[in-house]
Amino acid sequence: MAPPEVTVVESRSSGLEIIDLFQKFGSRVAVDHLSVTVNAGEVVGLVGRNGAGKTTTMRSVMGILTPSGGTVRWAGHDVTLRDRVRFGYMPEERGLYPQMEVLKQMTYFARLHGMAPDAAGRAALNWIRRLGLDGRERERVVALSHGNQQRVQLAVALVYEPDLLVLDEPFAGLDPSAVDSLSNVIREVASQGRAILFSSHQLDLVERLCDRIVIVDGGKALASGTLAELRARVPQRLRVQVANPTEWWARLDHMHVLSHDGEGVRFDIRPGDDTEEVLRAATAAGPLQFFGFESGGLAELYRELVAS
Repeated sequence: MAPPEVTVVESRSSGLEIIDLFQKFGSRVAVDHLSVTVNAGEVVGLVGRNGAGKTTTMRSVMGILTPSGGTVRWAGHDVTLRDRVRFGYMPEERGLYPQMEVLKQMTYFARLHGMAPDAAGRAALNWIRRLGLDGRERERVVALSHGNQQRVQLAVALVYEPDLLVLDEPFAGLDPSAVDSLSNVIREVASQGRAILFSSHQLDLVERLCDRIVIVDGGKALASGTLAELRARVPQRLRVQVANPTEWWARLDHMHVLSHDGEGVRFDIRPGDDTEEVLRAATAAGPLQFFGFESGGLAELYRELVAS
């Protein structure tokens, strides 16, 4: 199966711009005026539940869907088919030929994106090694484990050294060692100046990998920024643990109690709240075991934004 000839354009990447993207299917709005920027060398994560609009956004970037409105731009101009030759895409569902051998598959996709035959073969072998697929070059994709199929899918997206990498749930179903391996590859690729847009339900991974994060729900961006910027939107959490199990906090009825369990009482501290008053009430109740602030994480902010 010979791939079509493609003219490769030299990279002019300064980044991806998704501007006011709108996508409607019948009466259902899938993406509602969403704007996202991914600069060269940056990893940006889309976070949201199923149906939030993440996959639709990525398909619009790749040209699989034509937006109902808005613009997708690359390197300062409206994205073209020639630009997309330099985009790598890892869809959530399999985008591979199941009966084709791993090496042939990767070489085919490299050729499809304009690489010469010898260069395509060398690049395929390089990514087979880097992604831990040594010894599986002649195996058919259908015979591989789920984790190794994921590795091949990522390798196919990387084999022609794209300027933009679009990864839809790349860590789904992977064991921890495979997650670590793929995470390292993603950070390495970004450090080489490539722009990366990816989605994931695994918020701990998003926190670890991303330079910036966009929380999406109902097709809209509820919040975006660096992890530090997003954490700053979460009110401070004060945890207090007293040896005396009585409900000493009940008298602080003007304070907002988030939870109380075996690890103590957690307060949502808002402007004007008097933490010294909490300390006095706690020490009056019994021996103080813990009194300190806990930083809110991405999962906490995500739950708050989606709930509201």
